[in-house]
Amino acid sequence: MKKTLLLTVCTVIASAAIAADVTTTTSTTTSTGTISEYAPGTSFVVKETSGPVKYRYGKKVTYVTRSGRTLSDDDVKTRIRVGVPVHVHYSTEGEDRVISRVEVDDD
Repeated sequence: MKKTLLLTVCTVIASAAIAADVTTTTSTTTSTGTISEYAPGTSFVVKETSGPVKYRYGKKVTYVTRSGRTLSDDDVKTRIRVGVPVHVHYSTEGEDRVISRVEVDDD
């Protein structure tokens, strides 16, 4: 009985120590292209030099101009559309590219 309890305690401590050593690193990457498919909150596809790339929406996506001005919701509705050149800032989660920021090339 004591050996079983001791073994269980050691296992829990070892598991906690291993979990504490796990580090997650997130980096942001930028791609450039032209919007080829756009449905707010649903699909965002950019035609890049390597071909079309599909992005997934993150929890919060910021839309800005090249000079850094944040676009209002009304601006997004009129300026984010098929054919517009953009820079997409994204992180990778598994196989998905998750958008965090979209920069429109014009001011």
